[in-house]
This record gives sequence, structure tokens and C-alpha cells, in this order.
Amino acid sequence: MMKGLILINAYNRMPEVIYQAERLKEEFENRGVAAEIRRNDFFAVSVANDLICNVKDHGFCVFLDKDKYVLRGLEKAGVPLFNGCSAIEVCDDKMTTYLALAGSGIEMPLTLPAIFCYTQDAEIAEESLDRIEGALGYPLVVKKSYGSCGAGVYLVRDRAELKAKSGELMTEPHLYQKYISTSFGRDVRVLVIGKRVFGAILRKSENDFRSNVALGGTAEEYPLPESVKRTCERIAEVLGLDYCGIDLLFGEKGFLVCEVNSNAFFSGFERVTRKNVAGAYAEFIINTVTREDR
Repeated sequence: MMKGLILINAYNRMPEVIYQAERLKEEFENRGVAAEIRRNDFFAVSVANDLICNVKDHGFCVFLDKDKYVLRGLEKAGVPLFNGCSAIEVCDDKMTTYLALAGSGIEMPLTLPAIFCYTQDAEIAEESLDRIEGALGYPLVVKKSYGSCGAGVYLVRDRAELKAKSGELMTEPHLYQKYISTSFGRDVRVLVIGKRVFGAILRKSENDFRSNVALGGTAEEYPLPESVKRTCERIAEVLGLDYCGIDLLFGEKGFLVCEVNSNAFFSGFERVTRKNVAGAYAEFIINTVTREDR
């Protein structure tokens, strides 16, 4: 019998994470595939003269964490990963995601990478602030490069706030992005499985520019135009993603890509749409592994 590993973060206790892992396990087992959920605290890989891998008896790993060292170790050991190493690494860093998509015909808001700094008592130059506000205007969005569920995303309304937030995040990877006012409090989350659009939901918030359901927003199923489906499938192709959630903003002339999430939570999506996300993902993984074993 095929056996798979569902690997989750060692410390994360969010209900969405547990739901995701348990639903995948359920759907794998419904299809005759044994699946084990483990927290990423047992040192799946280590290094001496050679790579030591403790999960070689598993036919695949659904990696619901972002630990790049374990990812690279499992990849080197030849364990089939969903998603793969480079795809998760690219999506984990928002600025790296934008850079990877640049030049592929994907519409995105104008984004400036923050200036790298490793000196805690440094100050951002006034000329740099001039360039940021000149390019993006106010209000503008400041984002930490690493983060999910709307955390680390700030709306900055003037020069004083920009200078303060830049100082606060000085030694952390972050970015500055044009604020899309036409998308205030709403966006579209698109799920892509096996590089095909599975479905979409419209997320809305009445009192926050961020529409994340985790922050109190609401959601409903949303019909995507075929052209937008093709764009989302193109994003998954460019980034090498087996599964992802793509967040789209409502621009004045069409949709803009806000973020791409390699481990997008699907509890809310399943509840709103009544579609079996876990089953579709499990089916894709089983078919892929079986096909590669032939």
C-alpha cells in the first residue's frame, strides 16, 4: 500500500492547519492510501558526511510547512514533494514571488523592494522616502516579505507613517506597494490544483482594507472569467506549483495579482463552496506519484 507523509509546522496550532492536514489524511485514506500526519520536530533530515533522511519509507510528502532546510533535504533524498522546494521558497517571500512573475504577462501592482539593512540604529534616507512616495503616492501598502493571513500588511497614509513604519521594519525583509483603492476590503481567492483552476471565492470586509477571512472577512463563491482562469493557471505554471491560492485585487482595468500562497488554507473555501478541495488535491497527488512510478 502506498504511504504518504503530511508534514506540518512543529509549533503552529492554528485550527486551519489541523483541518487541512486531517482533511487530506481523510481523503487519502478514502482512496486506499495510508497517510501519516507529523509535526516537523523529529529532524526528518540531518547531515554528516552524507544526507540522512528519516522518511524514506514514504512514497510522497505533502509539505504544509515552510522550513527550507527540511524541504531541501527531502528533495535531495528523492522524496516526492507537494509542493516542491523551489515553489514553496519562491512563494514564501512575497518580493521573490513578484520578481519570479515579472515579465510573464501577469498584471501586478507597482512594487518596490525595501532597501536591505542590517544595522539596527540606521535611518532611511529622506531621498529614499521621496522616491517611495513619488512612485506610489498615498496611501500605500507596506508588507513584510514573510507572513500570511494578512499579518504584516500595513496601510500607510502619509510621510510620517511611512518613515515610522520603514524604521520599525528596517532590518526585516519588506516591500512597498501601490495601494489599489478599487479593491478596498475585497479580493478574490482562486485555488489551483494540478495547474488547473479548481474554483474561486470573493472575500469581503466592511471595515478593513484586508479581506482575509482569518481577520473577520466574509466569503462567497465567485465565477471567474475564462481569461482570468488562464492567467491563474499561467501563474501556477511559472512558479511550479502543484497547489496554490492566488489572491486577486480588483483594479480599475481588471484583476491584479496580490499574492500567491503555496499552502493556502482551504477550510473556508470548502465550507463556502461545498467543493472537496482535499479530495481533488489528494487525487492529483496519487495520480502524479503513480504515474511517475511506472
